[in-house]
Amino acid sequence: MNPERVVASRHVARVIRCTPEQVYEFAVDPANLPTWAAGLANSPVTIDGDRLIAESPMGSVTVRFVPRNDLGVLDHDVTLPSGTVVNNPVRVLSHPNGAEILFTVRQIELSDEEFERDLDMVAEDLKRLAEVLEAQ
Repeated sequence: MNPERVVASRHVARVIRCTPEQVYEFAVDPANLPTWAAGLANSPVTIDGDRLIAESPMGSVTVRFVPRNDLGVLDHDVTLPSGTVVNNPVRVLSHPNGAEILFTVRQIELSDEEFERDLDMVAEDLKRLAEVLEAQ
């Protein structure tokens, strides 16, 4: 950890008109990642034990999710092509209109412009997730 550099974090959220359980079960399934998480996986995901290997816009990345749980926690570590590991906290929460998914984006190895681009990509991913689930 570099104590001289403060890493910025921003939260991106989306309300989805489905139950939190429906959102969690769809989002936690690695086979569904290319359907909605284009910022992470733009092709089918390879499963290798507890790791997922995906081709992303950044290059080949390795993803490790926390174990399945009944708390709506979808935290995952992404190992970037540089070897840097980025922890991504993600929660599926109950919401009066169904569920809310909350994704924390951190500015690690990114310029301000790249960080804004990542925030936009996450927002688009969550929008796509809502569209897919609400169409079912």
